[in-house]
Amino acid sequence: MRFLDLLSMSVNNLRRRKLRTALTVLGVIIGTASIVVMISLGIGMKELQMELVASYGSMTAIDVYCDIYSQQNSSEEPNYMKDETIETFRRLPHVKSVTPMLSTYVMMIQGKYRANVNLIGVTREYMEEIPLGQGSLPAADSKELEMVVGNWVPQNFSDGKSSGYYMMGGSNTETSDVDLMGKPVFVIFDTDAWYQSQSPSEDSSVKPPKKYLVPVAAMVDGGEGNQWNEYYYNVYTDVEQLKSQLKKIFKKKPIPGQPTNKKGKPYNYFIYETAKVFVDEAENVKQVQQTITDMGFQAQSNSEWMEQTKQQSNMTQMVLGGIGAVSLFVAAIGIANTMMMSIYERTKEIGVMKVLGCDMGNIRNMFLIESGLIGCMGGITGIGLSYFISVIVNSFAGISKTMVGVEGDISRIPLWLTGSAVVFAVLVGMLAGFFPAVRAMKLSPLAAIRNE
Repeated sequence: MRFLDLLSMSVNNLRRRKLRTALTVLGVIIGTASIVVMISLGIGMKELQMELVASYGSMTAIDVYCDIYSQQNSSEEPNYMKDETIETFRRLPHVKSVTPMLSTYVMMIQGKYRANVNLIGVTREYMEEIPLGQGSLPAADSKELEMVVGNWVPQNFSDGKSSGYYMMGGSNTETSDVDLMGKPVFVIFDTDAWYQSQSPSEDSSVKPPKKYLVPVAAMVDGGEGNQWNEYYYNVYTDVEQLKSQLKKIFKKKPIPGQPTNKKGKPYNYFIYETAKVFVDEAENVKQVQQTITDMGFQAQSNSEWMEQTKQQSNMTQMVLGGIGAVSLFVAAIGIANTMMMSIYERTKEIGVMKVLGCDMGNIRNMFLIESGLIGCMGGITGIGLSYFISVIVNSFAGISKTMVGVEGDISRIPLWLTGSAVVFAVLVGMLAGFFPAVRAMKLSPLAAIRNE
């Protein structure tokens, strides 16, 4: 018997029992929709967590730390991170680039407003990775110190007469006149001297330190709503130019943030508290990170968080998928029950087919096709219902970027899940109909003909 003949007979058999078929298909629809929605929630939460971790920085970047202060007070020879150390990092296998990060706290002043900010000297390669909202990076051959300012830095400005404050997002009406790109910005590097000059002691009076006019070349792009990002609250400049500026200002005096020797004298080289090492591939991050750790430095990367997040998300996804699978299992029982009832009602028909010489495999295949059709109809309709439920869930439970730093749908149904769900529903239907089909195939012809 041809497959098309078997398919036609199976469709006609299902159409003769419309209500029973509809109820069985309904069970498959609910089961398929349940498992797809549950898995889509797991996928959505996993991807949102991955995007959140990725928003903290590159997956191929390693943050290296040197505990300057504990080493300074240690009796052992300090293992500082110097320019020679940075070159050692660059020569490590799989390392693409390295940027030292020279941090110093300065005061930015514009008109009557001022703000204490973290000025970080970085390489040109690092600055090229910063997303810009206004302006452009300083020219590569520029000899002038220029700044790239984080998008939330303007909110840290306060009236010089007030104590200062910080606002989390939104607009600061009191500092709305701060325009870092349009108006001159002065920077005080020797903040200790500035504070001492504002509150001189009885014995001596400290002169106010010099203010330097430093142009703002660009502002970090905060996206829609001026959101936070990896660069939102710092100010960046060229590391070599920052070194030159600090040497010129402090000369032989200790530079704030730089350690001193046992005699309290500054070193004749700069020491970095942090550095970023960029690896060629994400799978090589762990190896490079371990090498740096063995050198006596602290190292961490987003890949560690990503691995932990993946493990947690996979467990959550398995639990959610298991909950949905229960519904599909119940639907499979319904399919098996429908096929068994069909065999009892069509016993005589089966007997006649056997007496006429119908192949046993054809009888089995007919029931398998029927159960497969039930699974297919339920699977396709269940997918449609899943998309509808997913839209509703995302409308009421979508993640806003203002909440966690990323935005997106919490329920995500990829194409592979759509196809897999339909195939899985068909397979479940055929498996549920397998034993009834085998029973029909083994039914005695004479007993079946006598049965009424």
